Amino acid sequence: MTKALLIACALLTGSDGRATPDQTNTNAAVNTVAGAVRDEEIRAACVQGRRIICGRILEVRPDGLLVESGYTDLLRAPLNQTWLVPGTATARRDTSLVESDRPDAICAGRIWLTGLPKSRTLKPKVYDYVNLHAYPAGNYTEVLPGNQPRTIRRFAAGLETAIRLNRSSGESRVTGAAPASK
Repeated sequence: MTKALLIACALLTGSDGRATPDQTNTNAAVNTVAGAVRDEEIRAACVQGRRIICGRILEVRPDGLLVESGYTDLLRAPLNQTWLVPGTATARRDTSLVESDRPDAICAGRIWLTGLPKSRTLKPKVYDYVNLHAYPAGNYTEVLPGNQPRTIRRFAAGLETAIRLNRSSGESRVTGAAPASK
């Protein structure tokens, strides 16, 4: 077995021990295919973990929004016609909501929302509401008063943004499900 590996390595490298141009091209092609397969796996996991984010904005930052999701009243017409609903709308949080682990389930709990739709007229403000589909994009660590870190789920409003964030985070498992309660 060891002898066969040595012979294969010798055939794939030049006399000076460096990879031949054909080997370099083959490695690049294999890496490209592996990357495409990984992207498709991430895409499938993101679509499977897609959630409906309907909640109140608690904080606005340049890189996203801190949202308390679970305001199912936002799913009724005419509030479901836009992704951003003014804070003057009447909506309340469903305290008995339990998040399901299926695509398009209503997200429950505090989440970080990034990759928001671009709009010249709609600018999110604290205590406005959001109502949109979002894709799991790893975790986000927020710092609570007293420098206490807390990790919450991060979602992206766009699928491509979620794929990019998941790819760069290097997490082995993409999920939109709420963490199991203890």
